[in-house]
Amino acid sequence: METNVKKSYEQSIKEKQEEPIVLFNPEGTDYSQLLKVKSIEFNDEYTRIDFLYKASNEYINGGWIQMHDEAFIRPVGSETKYRLIQAINIPIAPSKLHFQRQGQLHRYTLLFPALPKTTQKIDIIEKEAPGTYFNFYNVDFSTWMTIPHAADQRICSN
Repeated sequence: METNVKKSYEQSIKEKQEEPIVLFNPEGTDYSQLLKVKSIEFNDEYTRIDFLYKASNEYINGGWIQMHDEAFIRPVGSETKYRLIQAINIPIAPSKLHFQRQGQLHRYTLLFPALPKTTQKIDIIEKEAPGTYFNFYNVDFSTWMTIPHAADQRICSN
């Protein structure tokens, strides 16, 4: 005998609230920039930020990239730092990813602790020091796009 079980209305709402929120940068398809934030995912466990890097034309082979192990994000106007949990597809310094050619595209992901749900703007900081670091200040994602079920389609290995 088959039994159909219907979910209660309250259960459906709770499940929807627990789904991650994925916001896509409308400028994410601008391939003229060397580095851009493609998307940010917020959920109760972590904040995931996906990047797209285009190897420099300054070097014959496109150069190299790496991530500092003390990278962090912070809500704009706050002193609270959410330190890097994991870097995916980008080595932690002193290791380097060497490109094979100029203009080569490379996707990588950084995972941080979950941000407060009220956060609307963040700073993404590799290292606050003189030099060429991957730092983004005042990233306002309030106008970014959401795509239903996009989180289901993403994979960590890029």
